[in-house]
Amino acid sequence: MPNYSKQSIALIRKGGLALMAFLLFGCSMNLIGDGPFIVAHRGASGDAPENSLTAFKLAWEQGADAIEGDFSYTADGQIVCFHDSTTKKFSAKNVEVRKSTLAELRALDVSKYFKNKTAVPLFPTFKEVLATIPAGKKIFIEIKSDPGIVPALIKELDQSGLQPEQIVVICFKKEVLQALKAKAPQYKLSWLCSFKKNKAGEMAPSSEEVLETLKFIGSQGFSSNSAIPESTKNLVLEQGYEWHVWTVNKVSEAQRFKEWGVFSITTDYPGKIIKGLAEATERAL
Repeated sequence: MPNYSKQSIALIRKGGLALMAFLLFGCSMNLIGDGPFIVAHRGASGDAPENSLTAFKLAWEQGADAIEGDFSYTADGQIVCFHDSTTKKFSAKNVEVRKSTLAELRALDVSKYFKNKTAVPLFPTFKEVLATIPAGKKIFIEIKSDPGIVPALIKELDQSGLQPEQIVVICFKKEVLQALKAKAPQYKLSWLCSFKKNKAGEMAPSSEEVLETLKFIGSQGFSSNSAIPESTKNLVLEQGYEWHVWTVNKVSEAQRFKEWGVFSITTDYPGKIIKGLAEATERAL
């Protein structure tokens, strides 16, 4: 008997025999059928403070297949989970993360960020985030620092007890992914890319530039924003790369990307997207 998630069992009870048959014979036990899997952007950041242990733990409770977090190097050699290069968004005292120690960051008054919100601890370490990951679940590690972070990152991963298949490292910086590839080829890489219109009104980068970069890095995957042209998506998939998309918070948009063959969808609201895609699948039966 397959090992169903709690959400799948609930749907079976609610949806009756047709849904039960679908889940029994479907090749994936993901709540939304045969894919894509759902990645919680900075944790369940639509419902909890981004990049906090609270947001990551909530993502697991909502049924996410993976979490995504942002990681930087501090002045005292710690790897901290935090998106921005400075604390301007979070604290009245604006400091650079890379020039601050972990203790200095955690001592900041972040009441500015938590106005009308429930306060929770910020600045978890990489080790603390890794410790939240259940067996069979994944983490997308976005590196915000330069290649100097790679040796410490590999050491933490080696000590975490996680399996290589649970790890996906993502970054906008090609040199960071190359450095990781050279030292730890067992981990899957996915190059981050944001599509925008250039002065000529064309979407950039071009499909050719995307493929050249993926080959240059030796990346297994391509992670794009939702503005990706369909033609580029087609070429990426035709060349055998995994395609991941971010940040998708509307069920209708998630459904479109599912139909396009996306490998994973990153969202601020994993619970909502999982439920919405499951309901769409149930209606289609």
